Amino acid sequence: MYKIRVYVTLRPSILDPKGKASLGALQNLGYHRIKDVRIGKMIELDIEAGTVSQAREAAEMAARKLLANEVMEDFEIEIMEETS
Repeated sequence: MYKIRVYVTLRPSILDPKGKASLGALQNLGYHRIKDVRIGKMIELDIEAGTVSQAREAAEMAARKLLANEVMEDFEIEIMEETS
């Protein structure tokens, strides 16, 4: 069993209204050194697989088919640990 994180973010060319709203709120709170905010999501998966490459392949298929909209979003896979 492998614990995997999938990070999904909007592509740089896509407007991020949540990020813009968060940036405005942070600057209103006095955080003027923060110049940009982009909002994404992190999904944690427990995948039963025989090898790391099988686990990565399963995570990538899940991301491509459901977790990320590849027209607007990019994703990155991080293998956290092998669990028993």
